[in-house]
Amino acid sequence: MWEISNKYNIMQEQDGKYIFGVVKVGDKGQIVIPRDARKQYDIKPGDSLMVLGDQKGMAFIKTEVFQGLIDQAMEGLSK
Repeated sequence: MWEISNKYNIMQEQDGKYIFGVVKVGDKGQIVIPRDARKQYDIKPGDSLMVLGDQKGMAFIKTEVFQGLIDQAMEGLSK
């Protein structure tokens, strides 16, 4: 069960899943990725992130991680 101790400053882990907090969208559509999330996923200034989504919401993944997943899938198809 998730434990939410503070509405805005959360970093709880359960089964490898995290809640890092709440962010606000600025006038230009920008958000600030919480420091703990940047540290956990090694996100540095200048990194490119792919934005994925479905009817339930959206997620971010580093482009090189996504490319690695695609490469693995393609290798599996060629065997």
